[in-house]
Amino acid sequence: MNWFSRFLSREERAVQSDDPYLGEFFGLRGAPGYGVSPTEVESNLAVAARCISLRSETLASVGLFLFRRTDDGGRARADDNPLYGVLHDIANPRMSAFELREFLIRQLDTFGNAFARIERNARGQVVALWPEPWGNVGVERLASGRLRYRITDAHGGSAVLLDDEVLHVRGPSRDGIVGLSPIQIARGAFGLALDQKRTADSLMENAMRPSGLLSFPDKLGKEAREATRTAVQSSHAGTGNAGKLMILDGGAKFDAITFTPADAEFLETRKLSALDVARVYGCPPTTVGITDNATYSNVEGESTALVRNALGPLAARIEQAMTRCLLTEAGRRTLYIEHDLSALLRGDVQARFEAYRIGREIGALSPNDVRRRENEPPIPGGDTYHQPANWVPLGTVTHNGGAN
Repeated sequence: MNWFSRFLSREERAVQSDDPYLGEFFGLRGAPGYGVSPTEVESNLAVAARCISLRSETLASVGLFLFRRTDDGGRARADDNPLYGVLHDIANPRMSAFELREFLIRQLDTFGNAFARIERNARGQVVALWPEPWGNVGVERLASGRLRYRITDAHGGSAVLLDDEVLHVRGPSRDGIVGLSPIQIARGAFGLALDQKRTADSLMENAMRPSGLLSFPDKLGKEAREATRTAVQSSHAGTGNAGKLMILDGGAKFDAITFTPADAEFLETRKLSALDVARVYGCPPTTVGITDNATYSNVEGESTALVRNALGPLAARIEQAMTRCLLTEAGRRTLYIEHDLSALLRGDVQARFEAYRIGREIGALSPNDVRRRENEPPIPGGDTYHQPANWVPLGTVTHNGGAN
């Protein structure tokens, strides 16, 4: 910012996203030569749509809690704070917490940014979150360094909000203001997958058969060639005309070009592109329906990898953004926001109860701790912790005078 702009207290503008098409023009999404847009990717690439749905639905389905640190170093759910209900139950009078969180994650995975207006009560506590689509929000940086958000509604009106009035979850960013979407970062991989999709569509339109050579003994004029091409295409191109009998006269001869998608390994290249898209989102192949090399053991392992490599970092990004935007500086000293991902890592019944048994034997869990994890009510006397009787401190003298 130069001295003249500073003198007039003008703001620096980050990427202005009021018009998504204008943003596309300035390189907000995609690059010259690829023609990649989030809408096209999500509507044409099944694996991308599945990755986005899997990440958004799975993470929105786990519990998101507001915790309060206790004096003994533990924690307790802060269910007396209005923000607890906003994050866990009802985000606003028209949306559940699941629906809002699903919306935010889909926006984040598609456009690299997710926004929600913050509604507070007279005490400054968050009582509702209202989602805002990416195309309706423009991000601006003021001379003071603070951010403000210009939000346009469906009726053409606009409102200007400061950064403490908007929940902004951003993806990886080059400037710390506006995030980049996975589609924008890996536009080359998405562009290749889209080109292959267009090629497959073209093959289907021609009944999965390439063009052939139609030859005549005599030379045809320009108009005759065009009329012949139009007549043949209208009668025999497309899946609806597959298998029709072709009748040629005037000495015409048709020679089909032998070419199939299998010969060019076209199907294999499409599989590789689908794997590349899954890698961009951190989703293991079997979790998005790519089961070519699936076995019982690697399916279970990849389900765990999905939580650790894809959902874990995504949950941390959302938690930190909510902590920054929804909690005051004083509130952050005692409150924090956290997903409960343990439900996704519980495994089958046998493995789960074996882990409970080990936890009880070493004194880490009580019977009621186990029952709470299984959503069962506590029992009387179930809060007692036990340890093995033969566990004693090293060097303890026993009754027989020996030492351990």
